[in-house]
Amino acid sequence: MTHPATQAVVTEGLLAWSPRRGLTGPGSVDSVPTVGERLAVADSWLLRDGRVRGLARHRERFLRACGDSGGPSLRHLVDFWRDMTAALPRTGEWFPRVELGAESRELRLLLRHAPPLGTGVRVWATGQSDPRTVPRRKGPDLDILARVRQRAAGAGADEAVLIAPTGVVLEGATSSVLWWEGDTLCFPSPQLPVLAGVTLSLIQERAQRTGIRVAHRERVLADLDGHEVWLVNALHGIRPVTEWTGGTETPLRAGPATRAAEWRQWLEDLMEPLQ
Repeated sequence: MTHPATQAVVTEGLLAWSPRRGLTGPGSVDSVPTVGERLAVADSWLLRDGRVRGLARHRERFLRACGDSGGPSLRHLVDFWRDMTAALPRTGEWFPRVELGAESRELRLLLRHAPPLGTGVRVWATGQSDPRTVPRRKGPDLDILARVRQRAAGAGADEAVLIAPTGVVLEGATSSVLWWEGDTLCFPSPQLPVLAGVTLSLIQERAQRTGIRVAHRERVLADLDGHEVWLVNALHGIRPVTEWTGGTETPLRAGPATRAAEWRQWLEDLMEPLQ
């Protein structure tokens, strides 16, 4: 059973969870969500008319990350996830985020409408040295990455690429990076400090299932010149790079996105109703 307070939640805002009351908003006298604290763990996804892609994978990643960071008991995490799922709207486009507070250890649901979705992406060609403190866990560095994206926006871009001290491409500030070299779909090496992306894992599994060659390769930004490059995440799905903006003496060229449309449609078809 879900908590009564959970079932009525359909509006935008931050909701705190407790074992006794379930999810409650700022109007509750017993539970006021802690606003503005650093996050120990976070996870988010696109929700469209009650349908979502890869939710079980987001659940697994969130629960594992909470366990790794000394979060609540597994029982409480499972109960929170149940109440959170029941509270999600079944109409409209949303971009919900589940959170574990770093200091409060509070489990929360941030309900927010989805921003406009993009089918392509302009990327800042100046590689940004990776500023993250916990690169393999989503949450602790969201504020830092937001500032990176702000700098990218100042250069006329939608996204920035993070690089290792060696110059090797890691990922985007809010997305995984993959690219095509001929008929081979390439990913950064899992030995690098990169987040285990849910959308990236879906794409990699489909490639392997359909006989497409995949490879983990270490490349600097200049190596991506002229290639079909994708930035992928749970919100936008697959966005081919349509332009590299600024940052280099020899501008990078965006390769033709010959494969993106078919893969985008396949990814869209993976959306399933909430249970």
